[in-house]
Amino acid sequence: MNRLSWIGPLVAVVAASALLAGCHRPVDDAHATAPAGPTVERAGPVRWNAAAGAFELGGKRLKTVKLWTFDGSTEGFTAIGSKITPTPGQGIAVTIADPTIRSPRGLNVPGGQFPLVLVRLTRIAPAAAWDGALYYSTVAHAETVNFLGKPLSGGDPHVGETTTLVYDMSRQATGAPDWTQSTIDQIRLDVEDKPGGAFIIHQIAIAEIPDPAAVWPAAAPAPAAPPAAKP
Repeated sequence: MNRLSWIGPLVAVVAASALLAGCHRPVDDAHATAPAGPTVERAGPVRWNAAAGAFELGGKRLKTVKLWTFDGSTEGFTAIGSKITPTPGQGIAVTIADPTIRSPRGLNVPGGQFPLVLVRLTRIAPAAAWDGALYYSTVAHAETVNFLGKPLSGGDPHVGETTTLVYDMSRQATGAPDWTQSTIDQIRLDVEDKPGGAFIIHQIAIAEIPDPAAVWPAAAPAPAAPPAAKP
């Protein structure tokens, strides 16, 4: 046999092996696991200033008593049944099985001074029913349908939309003026009413309202009626 007759087949085998090896190279984890980034951010009375690391109203930084940015941690927020995991550089990813997401206990927030609750999030998967109820507990009472808030701005985002839910608990949907007369121990967010949705929660804050008229013009509608049933 010609000494060079084996070279052609050998080259073909080597080339095929290289191609197969390339096909089995691991995918860049950052691109494989990171959720798609937000495509649009809804305008509202409150905005997040990433450079300052703060929420702003009318271009002025809001004073917060609590600010959670979830930098590599859930910062004590927990869920029942839902999957809640840190998403580096973005916040916490929440896949809804049960809608309940709770803050740590022992917040010790004077509700009269800090009635504004802000939740900035991006929807990354649709669900059957939006809720958006904000429950809370104090030393005087546990979570109950008698005391809750609804977002007066920013509710029910579309897939790919980032929004800031704005709760003015001085205008809470049920139980006013309880928040402003209480020390808040814990908050609970029911983002959805049914399972299936998914979100990235970027920041949550409890803040002052320096100028209520800047948040709610005189023509602002009254808070929506709360749902009939929930704990």
